[in-house]
Amino acid sequence: MKVIDTAEMYGDGAAEELIGQALSGRRSDAFIVSKVLPHHATRHGTVAACEDSLRRLATDYLDMYLLHWPGAVPLEETLEAFDALLRAGKIRYWGVSNFDTPDMEELAALPGGNAVATNQVLYNLTRRGIEFDLAPWCRQRKLPIMAYSPLEQGRLLGASELLRLAAEYSATPAQIALRWVLRDDATIALPKAGTPGHVEQLRSALDLPLTPQDMAALDRAFPPPKRKVPLEMI
Repeated sequence: MKVIDTAEMYGDGAAEELIGQALSGRRSDAFIVSKVLPHHATRHGTVAACEDSLRRLATDYLDMYLLHWPGAVPLEETLEAFDALLRAGKIRYWGVSNFDTPDMEELAALPGGNAVATNQVLYNLTRRGIEFDLAPWCRQRKLPIMAYSPLEQGRLLGASELLRLAAEYSATPAQIALRWVLRDDATIALPKAGTPGHVEQLRSALDLPLTPQDMAALDRAFPPPKRKVPLEMI
């Protein structure tokens, strides 16, 4: 509940500025995640982008800093910059976003690549491709996944099985879908939360006691992958 996810790309920095204002005087209450764009991710560019994010967020450190997606800059350069930021105390951890299994294998083979702390990817009931290979790869290495768009931007909430379970538990379809994403301790969900009431509703999803039978019903309605699926992005 303390994770706040943002990026230099969101609103061309305006999202970071808004977060900085909201956290004024209570920075320690939040775990801030931001991201560097791939075309900024050179040795010097990553450091400069991080410093710009810190300025907009009105903080002197990020809890997590991610490479937003794989790009043309050699990963070695980005990792050198991440290491410099770690040593300078400007970030606590670093990770990646939108990296598929081959990307993660390339990363892990680099000097320092095993220090990666997370991979943030698209994951929800309708986007289960990572379950075939990427999620097991991360789980084997005890690497948590951050699931963005866990509600598919609201598009899956009219599904009949979600509506049935929501009625059974006196919940909302969003709560059921989010509880599914959070069914184990290896996944962090990043749902949009625009109001205090929205936050409270999402938090209460953790209290839903979905059974193995419920999970099996969701598997029937939203089948897991049976083959490799290229990593999806939105």
